[in-house]
Amino acid sequence: MDIGSSLNPAIDIGQIEGAFMQGYGLFTLEELMYSPQGMLYSRGPEMYKLPGFADIPDEFNVSLLTGAPNPRAVYSSKAVGEPPIFIGSFASFAIKEAIAAAREDQGLNGDYPLEAPATSARIRMACQDKFTNLLKMPEDGTCRGTLCFKK
Repeated sequence: MDIGSSLNPAIDIGQIEGAFMQGYGLFTLEELMYSPQGMLYSRGPEMYKLPGFADIPDEFNVSLLTGAPNPRAVYSSKAVGEPPIFIGSFASFAIKEAIAAAREDQGLNGDYPLEAPATSARIRMACQDKFTNLLKMPEDGTCRGTLCFKK
């Protein structure tokens, strides 16, 4: 990652790893749930899933780009805290490709609904099979909370 001249590589790598996992959680786990009246059910970390130790890759390769100082910043450094959050978005793109492959194996092509975060339930519904086909999607094509069985 390009962070300019690193003041402390160990801290910078830790920041990148932490922000990456925060982004991973944002795009795959942390689902906000609302009541029909608009009240937020998931008001804190005890109410929704955050990335845990089991979600961290066993092998986490982070490297810092060298030789790209920022002459306009303090000690030629660049931001390291927030940019890696969006590196975590890779997971949603990988999931999208995996869903497309699963659907293609079943002869399904074309668009399918997949809202962020790409939770396991949303992934399951997007893949479609004989069991998910027993459920009826809302008329507007969204995947929000309530699904009903087909008659």
